[in-house]
Order: sequence, then C-alpha cells, then structure tokens
Amino acid sequence: MASRQDGFTLVEIAIVLIIVGLMLGGVMKGQDLIDNARVKSLTSDFRNVPLYLYAYQDKFRAVPGDDAAVDAHLGARLCQRSCRATGSGQVQGNGVVEGAWNSTNRGDESFRFWQHVRLAGLAAGPTDVNAPDYLPRNAIGGPLGITAGSTSPIGTLRGAQVVCSRGIPGRFARQIDIALDDGDTATGSIQAMADTATSAAGGVDAVDNDLPYTLCMGF
Repeated sequence: MASRQDGFTLVEIAIVLIIVGLMLGGVMKGQDLIDNARVKSLTSDFRNVPLYLYAYQDKFRAVPGDDAAVDAHLGARLCQRSCRATGSGQVQGNGVVEGAWNSTNRGDESFRFWQHVRLAGLAAGPTDVNAPDYLPRNAIGGPLGITAGSTSPIGTLRGAQVVCSRGIPGRFARQIDIALDDGDTATGSIQAMADTATSAAGGVDAVDNDLPYTLCMGF
C-alpha cells in the first residue's frame, strides 16, 4: 500500500505567494508615503526660513538675528535681559545674519535668528536659548540653519543669505532641487556638499541616492 505524503498544493502555495506579495507591496507603499512626507517637510524648511526673514523685516525693518534694536522691537517682557546678538566680530544692523549656519554659540546672530522669529510670532519653537530643543531639526533629524552669503559653506552659492540643512539622503536632495531649483545639485540656488564636509568650493555634481548630504540654498 502506497504511503501518503502531506504537503502544500499548488493552489495553496500560490495563495501564500499572493499574500506575501501584498504584504511587501503594502510595506513598500508605506515607506514611499513616509519618504514623500519627509521630502515635503524638508522642502518646506527651505521655503519657510526666507519667509520668516522677510516677514520680520517687513514688520520691524530689520533682519532677525541681526536686529540691533530687537529688545525695543520685541519688548523687555519677552526679551527679559536681552535678545540681542553679541557674537565676536559680528555687526548688528548690517542686514545679514552672521555666524555659522549650524552655530551653537548663543551670542551668534545665526543662533539668535530663531529666537527673534519665534518671539515675533513668525515661527514655532522654544524661545529660551538654553532649551535643549532650541535649535531646529529637519525631518531627518539633522540641523537646520541660516548664515550670511559671504560665509556660505558652498563657495558657488549666491545670495545675501544661505539656508542649510544636514543629513539629507541624495535621493531626497535631488527631489528638493527639482521642486525648488534646476534639478542639478551642483548649480543654481540650491547645491549640495558631502555631509562630512564643513565647506566646499562647489556643489556636488552627481549625488549618491543613499549617501547623506548637506543641502544649502542661497536667497
């Protein structure tokens, strides 16, 4: 008498493969949605920072961070001791935000920029410069900041001011450049440099999809 061997039928195997395929498709779709949300958030950062500056300038006739009369503009109650920048060698009132874009020095104009626009009601976030989450972070978790065009970390960028954001994967950097500029991370108003670099003579010509970059925009 022949022995009986149990196993999966072709129909059962096909059903399992379909289910696995649907699950993988759902995971990939979910990751696409997450990535798209991150790109939108990163793109918004580059749009919003100039808007903060222009709105503050329109309201007070001064540049946030660089505002020499910030205590009078925002009021003693909000500023308490003083909101004015005190960075060494930085000139308040000269129309540009001096200091490194990712500065952690509480006296730098680039550091105080965030306090000024937040106290003016233009941006959300802590106004206490000692708060652990005072400095803004992008959707990837990297630092976001502003500096004068003359101290741009990428030499070929043009503009009175430069906004930079770190830790952006190359595939995101390309999408942001397409949305806001010319789609080439080596030219135009948006350029990229290696994430490990503190400065670069020019933008990266061809970004690697999976490597992180610092993306900067001049305006």
